[in-house]
Amino acid sequence: MLCTMNSLWFDSMPPPSVRPPLPGPTSVDVVIVGAGYTGLWTAYYLAERVPDASIVVIDAHHVGFGASGRNGGWCISEVAADAERWDALAGPGGGRRMADAMHHTVDEVERVTIVEGIDCDWALGGELYLARNPAQVTRLRAQVSGTLARAPESEARWLDADEARSLCNATKVLGAMHLPQTAALHPGKLVTGLAEACERRGVVIHDDTRATSLSSGVVETTRGRITATSVVMATEAYSRDLEGHKRSLVPLYSLMVATEPLPADVLEEIRLETRPTFADARYRVIYGQRTADGRLAFGGRSAPYRYGSVIDPATESDPGYHQMIIDTLHDLFPVVRDAAITHQWGGVLGVPRNWTPTVNDLGDGVYRAGGYVGEGVAATNLAGRCLAHLIAGAGGADHDRDLTTLPWVRKPSRRWAPEPFRFAAIKVGAELFERADRHEEATGTPAKQAELVWKYLRR
Repeated sequence: MLCTMNSLWFDSMPPPSVRPPLPGPTSVDVVIVGAGYTGLWTAYYLAERVPDASIVVIDAHHVGFGASGRNGGWCISEVAADAERWDALAGPGGGRRMADAMHHTVDEVERVTIVEGIDCDWALGGELYLARNPAQVTRLRAQVSGTLARAPESEARWLDADEARSLCNATKVLGAMHLPQTAALHPGKLVTGLAEACERRGVVIHDDTRATSLSSGVVETTRGRITATSVVMATEAYSRDLEGHKRSLVPLYSLMVATEPLPADVLEEIRLETRPTFADARYRVIYGQRTADGRLAFGGRSAPYRYGSVIDPATESDPGYHQMIIDTLHDLFPVVRDAAITHQWGGVLGVPRNWTPTVNDLGDGVYRAGGYVGEGVAATNLAGRCLAHLIAGAGGADHDRDLTTLPWVRKPSRRWAPEPFRFAAIKVGAELFERADRHEEATGTPAKQAELVWKYLRR
């Protein structure tokens, strides 16, 4: 069986619609740069709130080209900053407000898929973080206690080894943190279905239209100038391509593989019947899901950051980096060693300097959201609602005034350092986390230095 470098998600559905590029200079009420989840959710809710507004979404490639069409398909009730971080930014209660908002966001995504008839293989099977050495047990038990103390309705649970293996029969499992408010889904079906829902509401989407710069009232593109009352930057890791935004976010690579559909006896062995998403508590992130057609789709952060924030398609197809992902998958589930790997792909996610996503009103009609650090499938929905409320103001149909006062509606993170300092800092951090994982695997004791560095990075 041949292995393709295409994303499983776009390879397992009808070819996406080809939309024409911008025909030339135009003027609209709102222009959104980026046809991924952030841009499309923003357009969707804006069209709902202000039905008469002219809204145009442009993309340098096509709908879902970036992380929205390449991710692991985790619709999780978390956002890439912990409660302590939000409390520090917004005062006591900030973490609880973000947790509540994200908990309800998973339900909101499901609601829209039902209302709009988007069949994205939705499965609310929860989220499993496996503990596979004693250090991970310590870390995850503390996370469960902290989560319940701040947000009891999260229903976070510590599972003993037998309970955890009954849900996900991976090797070395000593226990797991279970978070029920998470769905596995098909990212390609979600992003293309969302684009079609936007178009039914009058939103116009243009492919093959690259923005080169944006400012108050103006977006310059390779197809002509767009003037607008409101401009939205929804470019995530590709923000580095816009003039003046080279150091706003760094693009970090995440790579994925997918097996062939697995036979019944193998599926019975690995479990995952209710399709919980799964990972473990290592510092070098891994993530996976059992797909609706019985595959394992699995990924991790194996490829290095490229000097100068370079995004290179060759990195996404490098067999050495993908082999590291495959080796990890086989370590978790030896029973799938004989299964063919049918897909290998990758892409970049956007990381702000403090590893904390934000929604920004930059003034003069310019707005931005992003920096999800790979946890954006649900968070982009909340960001889109926040942006729609900021743009439309109090006169819209949605009267949820709390959206614009959430802790992440704030100034952007400070910019990353210029090269070579940026490259050196990211390289040192990655090597330290890799050593920390090796230390914890070998000794079973927490790598305290890594914890300190992680806290420093997120300050």
